[in-house]
Formats: sequence, structure tokens, C-alpha cells
Amino acid sequence: MIAAEINVMMPMPPISLPVRGRFAPSPTGALHLGSLLAALGSYLHAKIQGGEWWLRIEDVDRDREVPGAAQSQLESLRHFGLQWDGEVVRQSQRHALYQAALDDLLARGLAFECHCSRNDLAASAGLHHACLARTKRPQPAFRLRVTTGCKVDFHDEVLGPQSQRVDMEVGDFVLKRADGHWAYQLAVVVDDAAQGITEVVRGADLADSTARQILLQKALGLPTPRYLHLPLLLDENGRKLSKSLAALPLDTSDAMPALRLVWQALGQPARAVAAATNPRQWLSLALANFEPSRIPTRPSALHNMVFINPA
Repeated sequence: MIAAEINVMMPMPPISLPVRGRFAPSPTGALHLGSLLAALGSYLHAKIQGGEWWLRIEDVDRDREVPGAAQSQLESLRHFGLQWDGEVVRQSQRHALYQAALDDLLARGLAFECHCSRNDLAASAGLHHACLARTKRPQPAFRLRVTTGCKVDFHDEVLGPQSQRVDMEVGDFVLKRADGHWAYQLAVVVDDAAQGITEVVRGADLADSTARQILLQKALGLPTPRYLHLPLLLDENGRKLSKSLAALPLDTSDAMPALRLVWQALGQPARAVAAATNPRQWLSLALANFEPSRIPTRPSALHNMVFINPA
């Protein structure tokens, strides 16, 4: 069984372990400013430590994939001067790894077959604590067995101490969906371990997933990376940019305005990169002046920010 209480206070990776960050976009459309913020934040945080920055295409859900989006995203990153290390990994080519992890959890009784529908779980507000289905589905889902009282504490490099009662806030969560698609939680945990990722720098909208991922890491005997969650970019209505009409594709013909904007959203002083006239110069100055301690905990509203040469 998994321990009922897990406390992870995120030590720095040992010196013998190379720092390795990653950016993992889903190919559901072109990169927008929110994507660039996550990419730049993860790139800078890895590189200032002398580490590597890897790229993973999270295309495990092929139903949501937009044709050509992955290639467009790669080209956009290059326009902004963000060059990754190693080969690009695609989740759609890694099903055997996910199946091996699920088989291991099933063999040890830590995961189980589930035939519940949304209607079955309506009375418990969607939380799963036991399979309530009266009939079996032709193709079931598979869930991680979350013990009663399960609590995960961890330290986020930006948000500080975090705690989640996984049994009460999430319940038994899905590892493989009834439609046959692998769930994000399992895929990301297996991939981070397989790629040797030592730090996960991503948007704050994914902070809520971290406790589940740590729980899975412990169940599978995998290392837990450090976590750092970046502030989101919001539109004028307070909505996350990727859910907004403001999430327009980045203008790759002139990279500088967008780079300056996301630099400010990361809490960094505009004057530190003001002398740059092209992405290469800009990244050089950004790497020399990036201070993670300046990253804000609150989201940034685009309509309150300035694009070009702010004071």
C-alpha cells in the first residue's frame, strides 16, 4: 500500500545528478503568450543552473490534436531562440512504457479496473472512493487506489509549502480512460522519470496535479523532481489565456515584444534586457540577469502590461 501521508520537502538534486528541465506542450494549436511564458521560465531556470532543457510533445490524446500544430510549435520556439537539448519525445510513441507502469500497479493491488460512469459518481461530486457500477463496461477505466486519509505535502519553489488531502479532494484518479487514452497523470510521471527530469517548471494551473503525481511516483518507485509553478497570463476578463480569445498565435516575425512581455510576467526588471535588439542578445542578457526569487505568485493580466521598451 502507498503511505497514507507523504511529505516531500524537495531537496536540491545531488551534484552528481545533472539538472534537467523540460517544456511539454500539447499539440492542440499554435503557441500563444501563455505557452511562451512556460517555455521561457523552464528554459531559464534550467540553463542558469548549467542544466539541459528538453522538449516533449504531449500528444497522448490524439482526438484533441490539431494537424501540424506540433511542428508549428517547434518552429515558433526556434524563432524565439529557445533551442532544446536531445531529441524531441512524443507521448504517442510511448504506450508500452505506460502499459508497463499500469501493469506493475495492478499486480501490486495499487490500481484497479473501474466501470463507473459519471452518473455513478454524481452523488459523491465526482469523487471516486469505490467502484459503484452495477454493470461492466466493454472497456473499463483504470484508477489508482487512494487510501483513506491520504495526504501529500510538498514544497513549491514559487508557491511555497503545499498540501493536499488526495482522498477528499481528488479520490481514486484515472490512469487509463475508458476510451483507451492514457491519462495525463500517469503519462507525465512515467515520462519525467524516463527522461531524467530533475525539475518541473510549468504553469500554476497544474499545481493541483502535483500531489497526484508525487503519489504515483512513490507508488512506482520513481524519483520526485523539484516543482516550480509559474504565474498564469490572464485576459481582461480574468480567464486563463489558453481558454481565451486572446490566445492568438505568437507573431514570430518580431519576437522582441512577446519576449519582453513574458519577462515582465516572470517578475524580472525590464531594464535588464532593454539593450537587446534580437532574440539571441535578449536570451544572453536574460540568462545573465534571471532571478527566480522574483517570480510572482499571482497571475498577470495582459491588459495591464506593456509590450515595448517599458520603463
